Amino acid sequence: MHLLVGAAVAALTLSACGDGGTQGGSGNTNFVTGKNGIAEVGKAERVAAPKLEGKGLDGKPLSLNDYKGKIVVLNVWGSWCGPCRVETPYLVKVAKELKPKGVEFVGINTRDFNKGPAVKFEEEHGVEYPSFYDPSGKLILRFPKGSLAPQQIPSTIVIDKDGKMAARALQAVNDKQLHQMIDPLLAEK
Repeated sequence: MHLLVGAAVAALTLSACGDGGTQGGSGNTNFVTGKNGIAEVGKAERVAAPKLEGKGLDGKPLSLNDYKGKIVVLNVWGSWCGPCRVETPYLVKVAKELKPKGVEFVGINTRDFNKGPAVKFEEEHGVEYPSFYDPSGKLILRFPKGSLAPQQIPSTIVIDKDGKMAARALQAVNDKQLHQMIDPLLAEK
C-alpha cells in the first residue's frame, strides 16, 4: 500500500503545476477534452465521485457527502503551486457568486506537509470555502481509473447534483472557464 501511495505521489509530483494540455478522452473513458482544456461528460455517462472524508485545514471533519444534492466544485491545490495562486481569485469570486444558486466549492490541499503555508495561502486569498488537508494525496487516489480524476495540480472537478463527475480542468482556471463547467449543470433538471 505504501508503494502505491508513493507511486501516486511521485506521479503527481511529475505532473504538478501543469499547464493543462488535452489529456484524456481516449479509450473507453466516455469524456472528451476540448481545446480549452476542459473535459466534459454527458449526463448518461457520468460516474459517481469517490467518497471523500477527512479533516479540513481547520481541523474539523469534512465530507463530500455533506454536499449531497448540490453542485460541487472540487479544486486540488497546493500553497507552493504558482498556477494555483493565479486561479484562486477566480475560484473565490465564482464561489461567492454562485453560492446563492446552491453551488458549493471545496478544496483538496495536497503536498503541503505543514498546514501553516496552506492556511496562510487561504487567508491571503480570501478563501472562505473549506479544504481537505491531504498532504500525502490519499484522497486523490480514491478517484476511479478512467474517470475525470485529478491528474495534476491544479485540477478542478465539477460534481453534479447527483454526486457524479461532470467536468474537469487539468490546469489553472479563470471565471469564464468555471462558468463553462458549472452553468450547464445549473440548467439541468
